[in-house]
Amino acid sequence: MATINLEIITAERKIFSDTVSVVVAPGADGELGILPDHAPLLTTLQPGELKIIKEGEESFIAISGGFIEVLGDKVIVLADTAERSEEIDVGRAEKALQRANELVNEAKSDIDLERAVASLRRSHARLRVANRKNRATRMSS
Repeated sequence: MATINLEIITAERKIFSDTVSVVVAPGADGELGILPDHAPLLTTLQPGELKIIKEGEESFIAISGGFIEVLGDKVIVLADTAERSEEIDVGRAEKALQRANELVNEAKSDIDLERAVASLRRSHARLRVANRKNRATRMSS
């Protein structure tokens, strides 16, 4: 089966570097699927879940935005932040979601609302990725 090289990098560290079968990223205009031999591409990413499929196994990383570049057989994700499911503290993520909801309700300007909605999207993505880990753990028990 054909594969592509994937690197996920933040300002702090390299999160992931391996060959994979498929990458599904939260693009600016919706989900973006990257398969081997994809056309060259450079676009922005929105907060959301980055899905990685390797040898039939799915894994997820919560990202808060950034860029994705596809060149030949290589995909580079430059993420503002990125967290694997096992790194996410669910309690803290739930509190962040609650705070983001409050900020949306209290927004006094368009800029405040835009920032609050971005925070809300990041919080939802983190919780979705963390809950995927918890569901997988319960299913394997």
